[in-house]
Amino acid sequence: MNDGLIPRRYAKALYKYALEKKVDKRIYMLTANLVDAFASQHGLLTAVANPFVSVADKTKLLMAAAGADEKSDSVFTDFLTLLAQNGRIEFIRDIALAYRDIYRQANNIRRVTVTSAEPLAAPEEERLKSLIEKHLDGASMEYEARTNPDLIGGFTIEINNEKLDASVANELKQLRLKLITN
Repeated sequence: MNDGLIPRRYAKALYKYALEKKVDKRIYMLTANLVDAFASQHGLLTAVANPFVSVADKTKLLMAAAGADEKSDSVFTDFLTLLAQNGRIEFIRDIALAYRDIYRQANNIRRVTVTSAEPLAAPEEERLKSLIEKHLDGASMEYEARTNPDLIGGFTIEINNEKLDASVANELKQLRLKLITN
């Protein structure tokens, strides 16, 4: 069976159940925490995939990584238990990613990442956010600002899979390509 299909099916089921229990936003926050934990703690994926680590320990580890409380986050706890019972706990990272995508789509949320050569001044950043919001046609956004000195100047804007590159590095690259082709 396709590895992408399994996480997507579990994520859909989790979303429907969380929506029914009116905790879909909380689960979204927990899955975001979990994805961040997997990105920053490289040993987490190894521990979850390790057959010598008990299911109980894996569940506790994932609860802690997500910032979940065993009593108030019973939907998440029950879901981890279900994954463990079905032998699918190793898919939790991909399930969390799929859940975030499903939640964003259902709630009309766009991921926006602005990367600049150096941090933008507050008025510039607010103006840029305002322009982006107009482009989103009523969708809400999750905004993230990054810096990358390799851009030399200017910025890039990524909205989901759409990218606008207004960086000096890109301009130089385009100029170089024109010179080579002429």
